[in-house]
Amino acid sequence: MNTNTNTKAFFELLRAGLWEKEVRLSNYENIDFAEVYRLAEEQSVIGMVAAGIDHVVDVKVPQVWALQFAGQTIQLEQRNKAMNAYIAGLIDKLRKENVYALLVKGQGVAQCYENPLWRCSGDIDLFLSDENFQRAKSYLLPLASSVEEEYVREKHLGLTILETSGTSDKGRADGWVVELHGHLYSGLSSRVERELDKLQEDTFYGGQVRSWMNGQTQIFLLKAENDVFYVFTHILQHFYKEGVGLRQVCDWCRLLYTYRDSLNYGLLEQRIKRAGLMSEWKAFGALAIEYLGFPKGSMPLLDVRSKKENVRWRKKADRIMEFILKSGNMGHKRGSWLMEHDSWLSRQYVVRKAFSMFRRISDLINHARIFPLDSLRFFPRIMFNGVRSAIRGE
Repeated sequence: MNTNTNTKAFFELLRAGLWEKEVRLSNYENIDFAEVYRLAEEQSVIGMVAAGIDHVVDVKVPQVWALQFAGQTIQLEQRNKAMNAYIAGLIDKLRKENVYALLVKGQGVAQCYENPLWRCSGDIDLFLSDENFQRAKSYLLPLASSVEEEYVREKHLGLTILETSGTSDKGRADGWVVELHGHLYSGLSSRVERELDKLQEDTFYGGQVRSWMNGQTQIFLLKAENDVFYVFTHILQHFYKEGVGLRQVCDWCRLLYTYRDSLNYGLLEQRIKRAGLMSEWKAFGALAIEYLGFPKGSMPLLDVRSKKENVRWRKKADRIMEFILKSGNMGHKRGSWLMEHDSWLSRQYVVRKAFSMFRRISDLINHARIFPLDSLRFFPRIMFNGVRSAIRGE
């Protein structure tokens, strides 16, 4: 992929921050750090790029931008500390109500980073068995300041909670978004769903978990093999449906690298093959190596045996990266200009759904350039789910 000086500098800094390595920028003339900052913010990797700036050894980053990044990292640290405190309090309160949950994505994966507090945080995602899902709903609904439409079939409910954690943290004025998941649903294909169902059985019936000591509270997380597979399918869910950001791919990289010596690679390979996702795995693996500096020898299931095959996966990686940079984190760059500047249109349900359908058809064309067979395989279910949501008014 052809990239300009600013984009190249952005990736140099991101790699340096992600792996805590020295970086040299003297090969890049006239770097526009305003553009580097924009890319970092757009992709939700401000903390990683800021860490990269700390590792620049040959040039001096303009003070105004060094301070800008430093200021953002201070805010990140404060937010992450507050979120960790809130999670600890929330889990403790749920346990007192006989509700048991695992933390997925987010702050659990953040522990795989060199500096977890510099990762941009998102929502609080809890994974629960059927019984615990219902108990959690009953306990949390009265505490919520707002509640999203529940996806009954997918067993998903989002709530915004203003309640404080009961620790020294006084909460946030706008509340914490807590998402309850009774199923790790992808919406891609029945093959993927079957593997996620097995992952759920491993977790709730086989007790396959790991944990993170968050202060004085033990937080349970998915077992490493299960987490790697789930995080990857979640990346693909966003990739095929709305847009995926570099933060999500960085999460996958750090998770893979942290547990590289203990992962059950045989089980991981079986799951990827049964789910029909080997092409995606290899393409995203090539992207992780080429753009994010993932150590080549540590990327599982990417056994490139020929120069021709290597070129093939690199081309796919280039096209994926084009899409990532175009769409922004979680697809937030993809709003229509007309929708953004016409408040009446943006409120019209039919208009929004029509725009969404047009965008997904456009995505099919783009994705078919990368994964032609899987794009056609996933598209009918994605469209079916979209139409069904429209009929339900979701």
